[in-house]
Amino acid sequence: MSDGEGLVATRVFTDDELAQLRGFPEVKREELIRFFTLTPADVGFVDPGRGRSPKDWLGLAVQLCTLPRIGFVPDDVASAPPAAVARLSERLRIPVGELRFYGERKRTRTGRLREVARYLNWKLAKTLEWKEPDEFLLARATEHDSPSLLFRLALCTRTGSGSTPVVRAR
Repeated sequence: MSDGEGLVATRVFTDDELAQLRGFPEVKREELIRFFTLTPADVGFVDPGRGRSPKDWLGLAVQLCTLPRIGFVPDDVASAPPAAVARLSERLRIPVGELRFYGERKRTRTGRLREVARYLNWKLAKTLEWKEPDEFLLARATEHDSPSLLFRLALCTRTGSGSTPVVRAR
């Protein structure tokens, strides 16, 4: 065996690329209107009458608007795009600064994300529901030797399918 033969790449993305993928993407004006506009029902879901504090209202609203937009919610909810937070803050009449206190307890943040997923009618994917995307990606993997291309194709199949959104258990 010659040098390098039979070796498999173990890293697809650099640390900076991973950090960018795990965080909030930039938000465009059209996205502010489409994804960060709360309906009366959304405001009712976030409603302070449920015993939540202002930081919880705003944090929950960020999660509610982010999940449909990018398919997950970054761990650091307080790092959401400032324009998006300002829009939600104004709608809920809560100071923007309240968000910095949200999610201090990981368990609370995760529990609230589950509430958001249920409210949005998302569900955990069952094994059979992963069959089609898995087969699609396996077929592409035999055609292309590019992990980053497969990653982009996976994102396209998730966002472009029009099917019921799913949250995969970790």
